[in-house]
Amino acid sequence: MIFDCDGVLVDSERIAARVNVVLGDERFATLHAEAVDAGLTPVDGLPEALDAITLPTCVASSGSHEKMRHTLGRTGLYERFEGRIHSATEVSRGKPAPDLFLYAARRMGVDPAACVVVEDSRPGVEAARAAGMRSFGYAGGLTPAAALAGPGTVVFTDMRDLPSLIAAAGTAPGTGGTAPA
Repeated sequence: MIFDCDGVLVDSERIAARVNVVLGDERFATLHAEAVDAGLTPVDGLPEALDAITLPTCVASSGSHEKMRHTLGRTGLYERFEGRIHSATEVSRGKPAPDLFLYAARRMGVDPAACVVVEDSRPGVEAARAAGMRSFGYAGGLTPAAALAGPGTVVFTDMRDLPSLIAAAGTAPGTGGTAPA
């Protein structure tokens, strides 16, 4: 199972949008880091979902390793994924190209067809489709459900529902599907 980071694991998209509106691009990086330190939390319901998911997991994000160490570390999630965190800086093409998800699957030793991706952006679900992976489009953040919908994608709005959605989709061991990364 492959998780995106911003907007899926940590609720940083709302912080980024708020700071960017106030400043435009001027001083964004500095103030964004300060806002993350002051108020970043895991996405609502994510810790419970992660506790219920027994499948192998990793992170594959367009963010840099430095950014993910900061955001995941700030929320206590870094340790859950340490050693299994992949950045678009490691591949030649980022999302919506499939390169990052294919790289993550290869590093996890899992066939891409056996993987599922949890994403909150249109380029992310497009990258999952291009990689031949099923996706779960999280519409509980800033991206509307309609932008995530499409072939091979289950759209949902409550992270607590993710474990049961995975089981219902037949991707969990014992449900007739294959175990995703």
